[in-house]
Amino acid sequence: MPTAVLTSSPPDDLALTNALRELGYRVGVADRLDQLPELVAEIPADQRVAVVDGRFVGHRHSLRLALLDSRPAAAALPGVLSVAPAARADLDRALARRAPTDEPTAGPADDHTAMLAAALERGGVPVRRPDLGPLVAAVPTDAEARAAALRAVDAVDEEAVRLRSAVKDHDGFFTTFFVSPYSRHVARWCARRGLSPDQVTTASLLVALTGAACAATGTRPGYVTAALLLLLSFVLDCADGQLARYAVRYSRVGAWLDATFDRAKEYAFYAGLALGAARSGDDVWALALAAMAVLTVRHVMDAAYHQSGHSHTGDRRRPATRQPGQAPGWTAWPRRMVVLPIGERWALLAALTALTTPRTTFVVLLLASVPATLYTLAGRLRRSHAGARGTARAGAVLRTLTDSGPLAELLARPVRRTPLARFPAPPAALGGTVLLLAVALLATPDGPALPLAAAGYALLTALAVARPPTGRFDWLVPALFRAAEYGLILVLAQIAANKEVNGALPAAFGLVAALAYHHYDTVHRIRGGTGAPPRWLVRVSGGHEGRTLLVSLAAVASLDADRSPVVPGFASVLTALAVLLATLWLVESVRFQATSSAPATHDESGEPA
Repeated sequence: MPTAVLTSSPPDDLALTNALRELGYRVGVADRLDQLPELVAEIPADQRVAVVDGRFVGHRHSLRLALLDSRPAAAALPGVLSVAPAARADLDRALARRAPTDEPTAGPADDHTAMLAAALERGGVPVRRPDLGPLVAAVPTDAEARAAALRAVDAVDEEAVRLRSAVKDHDGFFTTFFVSPYSRHVARWCARRGLSPDQVTTASLLVALTGAACAATGTRPGYVTAALLLLLSFVLDCADGQLARYAVRYSRVGAWLDATFDRAKEYAFYAGLALGAARSGDDVWALALAAMAVLTVRHVMDAAYHQSGHSHTGDRRRPATRQPGQAPGWTAWPRRMVVLPIGERWALLAALTALTTPRTTFVVLLLASVPATLYTLAGRLRRSHAGARGTARAGAVLRTLTDSGPLAELLARPVRRTPLARFPAPPAALGGTVLLLAVALLATPDGPALPLAAAGYALLTALAVARPPTGRFDWLVPALFRAAEYGLILVLAQIAANKEVNGALPAAFGLVAALAYHHYDTVHRIRGGTGAPPRWLVRVSGGHEGRTLLVSLAAVASLDADRSPVVPGFASVLTALAVLLATLWLVESVRFQATSSAPATHDESGEPA
């Protein structure tokens, strides 16, 4: 249980003490300031500590924002300082070294919490100061100031502010106007009944999977029910994040579940539509796989671009003067809608599922992805051209996102000692992608052309990763590698289906789904600041270039009309590879989430999902 230490007894009543206890804190009082280091030292090092000025006056939600948010190492308000276990040693040093001349950054001159926050920042600890909006947090120095602060507290509808702040500032049009007006009330209902965000996230997954099962029936009532359940799942998906913000209940596992389940729900729904279409004699697995591949490639491109730093230095269009909660200009909504974020995409998916066929649904989704991708890509290329080269840290992140394995690293070593190492990475990656997919489309799978193209792809991959990816356009490389790997599997599975190889396309869908999980998990870990997946995991899974070579060899061996009967079929190879890789990645990912001590991280950027 966390502990709050008051720097003085509350002047009038036990309201502050009771508020801290209701937030889950034990409360102690330092009658003299020199007792504070001793009291803090007695608190176990693995527990959160708060130092609170006994004169504090403010809203309960102000305290909640500073004391319950598990994401920052430290958080501060006037009269309040909260420190996570990771920064406890820094707090102890600040208490030991604090001099009488230390000045607070805000508030009264004797606000010792502000002095400690300033000392932590000088020691390199980032201190988060929550945006309170109209909420009050003050340390009055006399009776008149205290009375004024209490009047200010009474003048604000705290519950209305809390409910409004539960909604993201930068959501899409459909989410903002058609979901959030009531989903935030669902979030409050869940909070008052003690439900956690993780429980709501899990409920959203179960509802979406039920919808996918309904779609798999292949009947019109099944499709209509599936569409309604998909929309209900999205409402719950919005409510889980709003519940986390409303109750200030963030967790590392919750952020992982939210990020992972979003894609699991959508791709399971794609599979349900493909199964439903198959019941009526229409094979749309290739379209379902293409829709999944296009979306994953776009998301990898988004992640790589933002991690490269260009989104922070090159975007001049977004006004910096808009305050949180302020409505965006009218031009913002078309820009947000054209990129087809999750709200608009799921609304379109639900409407098409209810009213049309699975084939029409996937064709429209793919067509809608074209302007979304081109608009996003054009803007980012323009900003990257005007921006600076990436930092060493950005280069390390992009190298991780490439998912290059031991074969690429082995081939890159001699390249680094030659002038070829200066060759730009994006043209090399683009050349390898075009070579691999062109040969897969044009050559017969029973000859040497495909394995040779896969070998050439590995060589061009080595050329692309031979130098640190810090160029202006190097954020394109991970997405190009994803397009090559997913595209190869799709093309070869379609060729197998044309040869009447049963189950090739569903098996390919499963394999790409496993690959997408691995790549989304990598993105989530990087966004959360927990680093890349362990290097041994990338080596064991072969890297993208190793897997493309393996799939190419499997196609040559199994799709040859004169193959030996002992050679397993292509569908069997894809299925086995999907199961092995999915098991490997899922087990390691769950192990990491269960044992990691990294802080919670939730995506509040509003970037398209």
